Amino acid sequence: MATNDKEALIKETAKGAAKETADKATSATEAPVIEASVTEIPTTEIPAQEAVQEKVEEKVEEKVEESCEALNKRIKRIEKAHACFKNYTIGAIAVGFIPVPLADMAALSAIQLKMIHGLSKLYDVPFSQNIAKSIVASIAGGSIAVNLALPVASWLKAVPVIGQSSGMISTATMGAASTYAVGKLFAQHFESGGTFLNFDEEKARAHFKKLYEEGRSFVSAQKTATA
Repeated sequence: MATNDKEALIKETAKGAAKETADKATSATEAPVIEASVTEIPTTEIPAQEAVQEKVEEKVEEKVEESCEALNKRIKRIEKAHACFKNYTIGAIAVGFIPVPLADMAALSAIQLKMIHGLSKLYDVPFSQNIAKSIVASIAGGSIAVNLALPVASWLKAVPVIGQSSGMISTATMGAASTYAVGKLFAQHFESGGTFLNFDEEKARAHFKKLYEEGRSFVSAQKTATA
């Protein structure tokens, strides 16, 4: 081989080796860049995910607080409603001891209307005295104890001594028990979002007897407590 050909071959080989070395060096320097870009992806996404999670948790906490506040408000309102009709029930016991026949009935009606007015005010329901009287007459009128026995007990007060004593006790018990039943019926109706205009009298009459007996138990407990 001629000297010139050898020199050309050596130069070509050197160039190839230099190019290979340069390519390796380039790939070696690029690898960390790729690694860096891969490892950098989570660092930008994690804070964003945490921010979203925090917002979700804040919203959940707000909803829970709102629900708790609404529940507490409802519980307090129910407690006030029960205290209202129970207080008027106790007042109805005293009305039963009015000695004049039928005067006690008029006073009992006035107490029940005042109680219903107080309950409607508690639940922000517009009050109508005429409609309230009509509803009470309808739901209580289906009860023999209220429709027949109560007026008879009132008239017994006209009979001296025994009749008067018996009439007072009976009127106090039955009048107070009916007041309790009427009050609880209206409290439950208003609590469910009802008004005077959509009061289901037929359903109330069916439920009245049970609440009347519940009222008698309440009156008995009051008498025992004050004895």
